[in-house]
Amino acid sequence: MNPSNSKNPRLNWAEYGMEAAGLGLFMISASAFGVLLEHPASQVRNAIASADLRRALMGLAMGLTAIALIYSPWGKRSGAHYNPAVTITFFRLGKVARADLAGYIIAQVAGGALGMIAAAAVLGAALANPAVNYVATLPTRGAAVAFAGEAIIAFVMMTTVLWVSNTPRLARFTGVCAGACVALFITFEAPFSGMSLNPARTFASAIVAGDWTGFWIYLTAPLAGMIAASLAYPVVRSRAKVACAKLDHAPGVRCLFCEHQQRKLVAAR
Repeated sequence: MNPSNSKNPRLNWAEYGMEAAGLGLFMISASAFGVLLEHPASQVRNAIASADLRRALMGLAMGLTAIALIYSPWGKRSGAHYNPAVTITFFRLGKVARADLAGYIIAQVAGGALGMIAAAAVLGAALANPAVNYVATLPTRGAAVAFAGEAIIAFVMMTTVLWVSNTPRLARFTGVCAGACVALFITFEAPFSGMSLNPARTFASAIVAGDWTGFWIYLTAPLAGMIAASLAYPVVRSRAKVACAKLDHAPGVRCLFCEHQQRKLVAAR
């Protein structure tokens, strides 16, 4: 394709598939650790009486899962968004092509759902147990508290990603910082909102559990928080610019976002 032909954008099917697989694997990991740490018959659950400690271990497990996926070969290629709110925010910043926006969101939603369906098929009644409840994210302290919690952690996450990824000496640690945020949010914020941060992640659990309680919160609050972070970033850091939509911009790996920037430059000439 001619890079200047922006009217017929290239569809990046490989990257879409990698995004789908990434969130699918994240949901499988969440399901497995949810059963291990919370199912009443689990020896780990019975050995750790403290719910706070179990939640911290869940946070650690999911933070490490996120880091592994971000720095995986597929994560380095797709940019490791795994979250419609992240992709939409980078689209607002002009870093994602419209066709890729649609492709990423569809892939993320489908991948998360397929991951949960696979986890449910393997784990069966253990995942359905009320103590695990398909690792669903539900508002436990009211809609207002859940919305505020989700918006705040989304703001912190996107601010962290933008700040670290656009600081040259720190950029390679963006994935580590994002994973650390996931771990900390699950440990300390989950009791307030369930800690989704991701509309596709909540959708994946809801479609299997059949429980859509407060779904609108997890659909809107993460996006609101991340968009707010993208608006605040250039105000707080006036000289910095958002370079790319990848969380790990590994050298030698194809970047469809940089290709999009190049197409825009060619088209503007």
